[in-house]
Amino acid sequence: MKKPPQGKSVLVLNGPNLNLLGTREPKLYGKDTLAMINRRLEAKAKAAGVTIDCFQSNHEGVLVDRIQQAKHDGVGFILINPAGFSYSSVAIRDALTAVQIPFIEVHLSNIHAREPWRAHTHFTAVAVGSVLGLGSQGYELALDYAIARLKARS
Repeated sequence: MKKPPQGKSVLVLNGPNLNLLGTREPKLYGKDTLAMINRRLEAKAKAAGVTIDCFQSNHEGVLVDRIQQAKHDGVGFILINPAGFSYSSVAIRDALTAVQIPFIEVHLSNIHAREPWRAHTHFTAVAVGSVLGLGSQGYELALDYAIARLKARS
């Protein structure tokens, strides 16, 4: 695969159980599957002339490895839905701060309107911003911002 121009790509990372979207608690997370969300993001990125890579894993170390690889690949922006790792993964947070790639934290549900322990994530304080509670549209809004930032840098 041809390597994109330095800094002109977006990495979308999805954490545990997001591979079950569409069937997992649809009243809370919506009916869109992760594949449907990824297709919309890929179309939006292509239209903007930006390369995008969508990646999901249920394993913390695999996500850390992919974040570290993003630096080597010249990724310019990351969108991440850490899912359950939002509240437990210092390792993913440290990987994101280590690579110094700007990122947006995305959550399908409004984590502040749920159980009190969900209100604090390890990522919010080091993210460029957070999009939450807007369902799958939150990914698209985050991508719009990322594309604008990438274009402003070039």
